[in-house]
Amino acid sequence: MFSNISSGAVLGIDGYLMTVEIDISPGLPTFSIVGLPDTAVKESKNRVVAAIKNSGFNFPVKRVTVNLAPADIKKEGAAFDLPIALGILFATEQIKVSFRKKYLFLGELSLDGEIKKVKGVLPITLMAKQRGLKGIILPESNKSEAGAVKGIEIISVKNLRETVDFLNEEINLPGFSLNIEEVFQTNSRYDLDFQDVKGQEYAKRALEVSAAGGHNILMIGPPGSGKTMLAKRIPTILPEMTIEESIETTKIYSVKGMMPYNLALIATRSFRSPHHTISDVALIGGGTRPRPGEVSLSHNGVLFLDELPEFHRNVLEVLRQPLEDGMVTISRAAGSLSYPARFMLAAAMNPCPCGFYGDSNRECVCTPFQIQRYMNKISGPLLDRIDIHVEVPALKYNELANKKCGESSLNIRDRIVQARKVQQERFKNHKNVYCNAHMQSKQIKKYCSINKEGEVFLQNAIENLGLSARAYDRILKVARTISDLEKFEDIQSTHIAEAIQYRSLDRNFWMQ
Repeated sequence: MFSNISSGAVLGIDGYLMTVEIDISPGLPTFSIVGLPDTAVKESKNRVVAAIKNSGFNFPVKRVTVNLAPADIKKEGAAFDLPIALGILFATEQIKVSFRKKYLFLGELSLDGEIKKVKGVLPITLMAKQRGLKGIILPESNKSEAGAVKGIEIISVKNLRETVDFLNEEINLPGFSLNIEEVFQTNSRYDLDFQDVKGQEYAKRALEVSAAGGHNILMIGPPGSGKTMLAKRIPTILPEMTIEESIETTKIYSVKGMMPYNLALIATRSFRSPHHTISDVALIGGGTRPRPGEVSLSHNGVLFLDELPEFHRNVLEVLRQPLEDGMVTISRAAGSLSYPARFMLAAAMNPCPCGFYGDSNRECVCTPFQIQRYMNKISGPLLDRIDIHVEVPALKYNELANKKCGESSLNIRDRIVQARKVQQERFKNHKNVYCNAHMQSKQIKKYCSINKEGEVFLQNAIENLGLSARAYDRILKVARTISDLEKFEDIQSTHIAEAIQYRSLDRNFWMQ
């Protein structure tokens, strides 16, 4: 007796079609699974046997062989429990109606036959639609995630008995549908707002420029000055996510198994803030079985690194590639995987080890050598990839006591959206360039021309501050964003001046 049934798995963040083949032949009772299964897949046979028996079906007392094809790709997880169990019931004719070629099946089985939530449903559903399958049968807790894909029937099931009754046409299960627009409207709200931040107008302006051009930003200031509070509100002023961005971000969270229960799509820009003890693998992704890291979970959102100098040097250095390429490639002996990682980097640090250098209220107890060593923990190449360095001073009493609300995130976002529209029009014919921060040398030369006065001003700044060639490019990019916010077609000398003010570390402020 033989049967095959369609299932799916994930490679990177994309789904691929997998066939579960079942052969039942005479011989001593055995149950074996082949096709490069990992430990979780090998243990599937124990769950499948118990689930079939406890659901009221007969398990064949024969030689049962399960092949997971294609056989040259490592199979992981428990999502193949349901297709294996159904394949056995098809082969033993306990399911009589041949629906198996129309549907793709996913689900983890408990010992009593209940079907549990699995990872990677969204990319697998997208793949099933592309393959022309009629529908996908999956756990009820995954239906919202799969429902984000239009043009394919979504059938959610609670247990093995219900699934078999549906396939035998003994019961009717309605397909699940989702209103994407309503989901976006419901899930795209933020709990935080910039109007909660008192004072720090200079830092707010720098964050507005940063968000308008997609520039990375570093905030330097004493403890309690509001750096983390400001950083957490950056997603609230970024443009709203598009459907394409939402699906791409949701795929990453789905593969990682981090989708909240019954949440169809991630409609707000992610904000990830890993602790400074994080490893390079956890940050960038990888492992024996590669998984997305924090930089990929921050895709289309914000990665916030608080206490930047406290991160291990090798951890910070691995950020260079994704900051430049917007992609992480993880290579192993068996092959390589790529994960998207186009994010806005926001970082924060103290000006010295004690945190109070330059503070008018507290005296710094650090020696010049300690301050220099502290600053040297951040490499020059990494600093060059951060467009904006801004000082965030401690708040004065009158600022703290002021009960007037600041400007709302919605108002700031409106200006940023207008600036982004200008950039989208500017770069519509350029691949992989979506905002000013993504410009390469060719685009900088074309779109960042400045007048004679601005050239002289910039030349003096470069010579006096000893800026690198990359810092020169960063200043031009930031100036281009400032001019977009101010609705100027050409970069003015005032825009250059403001952009230079956002290079605090180049001006060695901590040593003056």
